[in-house]
Amino acid sequence: MSTGVQKQWLDLAARAAARGHGCVGPNPPVGCALVAPSGDLIALARHRSCGQAHAEAAALSIAGARAAGSTAHVTLEPCTHQGRTPPCTTALVDAGVQRVVVGALDTNPTAGGGVHALEQAGIDVTVVDHQPSADLIAPHRRRTEDGRPWVRCKWAQTLDGHVATRTGDSRWISSDISRRLVHRERGRVDAVLTGIGTVLADDCQLTVRGVPYRRTPTRVVIDRDLRTPPQSALVASIEQAPLLIVARLGADEDRRRALQAAGADIMDMPCHGSGGFDLNEVLQRLLQDHGIGEVLVEAGPRLMGALMAASLIDEVAVFVAPRLLGDGAAMPALTGLAPSLVRDGRSLRLLGVHRRGDDLLLRYMC
Repeated sequence: MSTGVQKQWLDLAARAAARGHGCVGPNPPVGCALVAPSGDLIALARHRSCGQAHAEAAALSIAGARAAGSTAHVTLEPCTHQGRTPPCTTALVDAGVQRVVVGALDTNPTAGGGVHALEQAGIDVTVVDHQPSADLIAPHRRRTEDGRPWVRCKWAQTLDGHVATRTGDSRWISSDISRRLVHRERGRVDAVLTGIGTVLADDCQLTVRGVPYRRTPTRVVIDRDLRTPPQSALVASIEQAPLLIVARLGADEDRRRALQAAGADIMDMPCHGSGGFDLNEVLQRLLQDHGIGEVLVEAGPRLMGALMAASLIDEVAVFVAPRLLGDGAAMPALTGLAPSLVRDGRSLRLLGVHRRGDDLLLRYMC
């Protein structure tokens, strides 16, 4: 089987795996395509939720006796350890699978163990350089190697690059379809992050509304001086979703007590330099203390610019609406980078272009 054909089957497995976004955390999404010697697809499966059968075991269950002599195309190196489920390497061997094509190696300390175990059992293993498989495991790699959550930024902009008018009005740049997609994404991450400027300007809720959801995200507000109003929509909706406010050590005690009495949790952080937070420290605390592994940022240009300047944004989703403002003073998506030369600007890798009504959704990896 040629590398091109192997990648086509891995592409199919990767698309299946991606449907598990928001269900399998803290594990990475994994897909498996079992292919017969004739070249026909026998089974396609994904890991559906943490604690359930891994993708390989699920595909083998569908295939039954037809798995013997087949080739398994798996987006992630099969596991060798006994956890909540049995080792996938053992299941592949016992089923009589003849070949395994791996899209990405495991990033855990046992990386390579699955390939070795399969080869020792007489199975032919090929490791393919497959970008979609690597992208699937990237959030897990970020957590395990860098100790911080995966950070995805979202914004909606006009065709000429503005996210609000000069007066701050932004309702609504994108369409109803696009906004439903944003709500769906909120329901698949651990936290939605914003800044106090957005809270004061928009009185946002940042809850999941009008769509099925897989998780209830914690709303996280970067609010150094605890200016979040106790009567705000964020506080009023605490029964629908947790609220965590990141504040400086020694922030106003009266405001602290009022917010805590309303049900908000407050995470104290030291300020540095000009009085701001080290955003990497904030993200690390979110993972370590609150188990937040994936963050969706819905914020203003200053916070998003600060995250981008600190190389803390991993993925970007931009909704481009067919609308023009034609105003040089209108609000841009982010600020604070200001390179002198175009070549010094941040370059992103395009993941996909999708049409949603009259809007375009552009997805990038940073």
